[in-house]
Amino acid sequence: METTREAPLSQRIRADIEQRIRSGAWAPGHRVPPERELMVDYACSRMTVNRALTALAEAGLIVRRRKSGSFVRAPDPQIESVALQIPDIPLEVAQRGHAYRFHLLSRRQRVARRRAVEEMALAGSDGRLLELRGVHLADGQPFALETRLLNAEVAPAALTTDFSATAPGSWLLRTVPWTRAAHRIGAVAASAEQAVLLAVAPGAPCLAITRQTWRGGTCVTFVRQWFVGDRYELVAGDDAG
Repeated sequence: METTREAPLSQRIRADIEQRIRSGAWAPGHRVPPERELMVDYACSRMTVNRALTALAEAGLIVRRRKSGSFVRAPDPQIESVALQIPDIPLEVAQRGHAYRFHLLSRRQRVARRRAVEEMALAGSDGRLLELRGVHLADGQPFALETRLLNAEVAPAALTTDFSATAPGSWLLRTVPWTRAAHRIGAVAASAEQAVLLAVAPGAPCLAITRQTWRGGTCVTFVRQWFVGDRYELVAGDDAG
């Protein structure tokens, strides 16, 4: 019987395969191991493997062909360009040689505001969403301020996850694969409250990023991030070298 471990195990299989795809270890066209082989490797049922592969297919990472098996899907140019603009902040901070930490300022479930379109898109059947506010730190210094809204019905594990130890964005990248994203980038002046949290003077220039992601036709998250102007740069595109 696998009833107590099937859900987490299917997520683990999906995460393992996704990591190989996103890291480039499995290139487009690579054949995913057959279901029977995965069943042996993970000591699980065919249903567990099927759930993992179905989730990967829904996320657009693999193509499942009847009688032929599953293959890594070639990236959609539009989606790939967006992926370049969805940074994993802990990874970026680590790559710069700094120690990363996420400081959770607040978390609460609240009713979505009816006049806020992005909030209504995230509201569950009870009209509520999960709000997380926090600061990304590099070597103990503020790197970015974040306010994130989550659809808890799409990601129910978010309700019990300790986000004082794990950054919400990184957790979502690993846990809930997205298929579409939209973003807006602009320059803003830090408000008095933002200035305190970012350890800058009020009015200091900041890069503001607003991002919304979907899984299929369902909105997963809406996030606003503020980066101190001289501490961050957004880079996207191919390496000309």
